[in-house]
Amino acid sequence: MPRPLRVGVQLPETERVVRWPEYLAMATAAEQVGFDSIWLGDHLLYAPEDGRPERGPWEVWTMLAALAAATDRVTLGPLVACTAFHSPGLLAKMAATVDDVSGGRLVLGLGAGWNEREFSAFGLPYDRRVSRFAESFEIVHGLLAGERVSMDGSFSRVDDLVLLPPPARRIPIMIGSNGPRMLSLTLPHADSWNTWFDDYGNSPDGFAALNQRISEAAEQAGRDPAQIERSACVAVALDGSGERSAHPDAPPVPGGADLAAHLRDLAAAGADEAILVVSPITEGSIRELAGALAALDAGQV
Repeated sequence: MPRPLRVGVQLPETERVVRWPEYLAMATAAEQVGFDSIWLGDHLLYAPEDGRPERGPWEVWTMLAALAAATDRVTLGPLVACTAFHSPGLLAKMAATVDDVSGGRLVLGLGAGWNEREFSAFGLPYDRRVSRFAESFEIVHGLLAGERVSMDGSFSRVDDLVLLPPPARRIPIMIGSNGPRMLSLTLPHADSWNTWFDDYGNSPDGFAALNQRISEAAEQAGRDPAQIERSACVAVALDGSGERSAHPDAPPVPGGADLAAHLRDLAAAGADEAILVVSPITEGSIRELAGALAALDAGQV
């Protein structure tokens, strides 16, 4: 019986300091136990909060390139890339490069960003983020579609820009937003949509309700809703460590059979892919989740 949905895992971000050998071990484990994809958050710096010190992850595109070279099968992607961190032409070129290194396994997740601390620390403009995103998105999706792009916008200026070497394929774009304006800008062109677990309560019923909103937004944008794949992040707690804190209104799912049943229900609610945000996130946790994947594959829930 084929798996009812693809299942990915988000690797560590700022839960603790994780060095390259551990990332490599986790990615290797994810491929070995049957995950379909691995994802990395795109952030630069977090302010102290809830008793936690200031912290920041590794730069996402450098890490994605390394993982692309070190893996063979899994899809890779940023969850999601902030368009404000790079000029749009450079962002598209980095995506094309990582996709080529991976042999065509990149999904380009895109968003406008929200964490004001990293914007101010790195000297990035925080105002009018959606308007800035709109111009960047137009340039990026045009370049990835094989177009030559010129724009003299309010925030972005490019002159007869083209991606060379040309990408070997059209890289799929995933949008990570539920905002009406962001959806209206992106759904005419996006291949998939992703939502974080606290946006739908980490429940299949909550996802079904939000998914219906996305279908309606797709129709309003002139798209057949069936053309847009649906992706849901799922909070999973394998122990009580609380390494990854869940939203109080989105209780995490335990592992094992409970997780397999949850994923099957999520597929029934319209999800094409589930991305597990696991606490704790370690190589051991990834291997422990193999049982839930096997149960899902076998239809034992």
